[in-house]
Amino acid sequence: MLHETASRRYLWLMTDQAPQPKLEIRIIPVTPLQQNTSMIWSTATMEGVFIDPGGEVDRLMAAAEQFGVKIVAVWLTHGHLDHAGAATAVSERTGCPIIGPHEDDQWLLDEVEAQGAKYGITDGKNVTPTRYLHDGDELELGGTKFGVAHCPGHTPGHVVIYNKEGALAFVGDVLFQGSVGRTDFPRGNHQQLIDSITGKLWPLGNDMRFVPGHGPISTFGHERQSNPFVADSVTGYQGAAREEADIMSQKLSKRWT
Repeated sequence: MLHETASRRYLWLMTDQAPQPKLEIRIIPVTPLQQNTSMIWSTATMEGVFIDPGGEVDRLMAAAEQFGVKIVAVWLTHGHLDHAGAATAVSERTGCPIIGPHEDDQWLLDEVEAQGAKYGITDGKNVTPTRYLHDGDELELGGTKFGVAHCPGHTPGHVVIYNKEGALAFVGDVLFQGSVGRTDFPRGNHQQLIDSITGKLWPLGNDMRFVPGHGPISTFGHERQSNPFVADSVTGYQGAAREEADIMSQKLSKRWT
């Protein structure tokens, strides 16, 4: 299970047999876009990963040092600069691999430096992943398995990384509390995004909590009830059955970058 405190500290995968959590998280907002970088680590090995290190590498590495975490990998959900800008710098400092996203986002990873200049983010570096991720792949940290779902729409190579046992997903910019990812960027596709959410995320269960790329955490069940883009009342989602979404309602709702 997952616990939250004012310090944005999260514990999960706790059981009666294991009173100490297997994994811990710190969520560290970075860059002027306040992107949620997640640092998760095994309490047994103290080995950890950064998910979507978007920038401010000194701050991220200081957090790892503060909690005694050895960073052994970077996991990326997609190629936008505020999610991937510090990936290369972290890899250079630690020697760790960069894993993800899907190769369909390599064109974005090749433009991190150029895009950063437009937003005044000058510390980003272009990224060449060690390994791409695909639908159905598995990742592992401290003996805990994570699933991978390819969820295009916001970007063509976007992936979601999730842990079923702990009911926690890292969704990047696919889904937010009360919103969804923008699809007006190059190679975005609105219907793909809706299909990714209803077809790949909702089947993971209503109790699945998610850490979005920006803003507060939520659950899939809450978004199915209230999200103006993808609530069941909007999409007509009933298991596998789905109707076309109300595009105008979606366009009028607030969306994150």
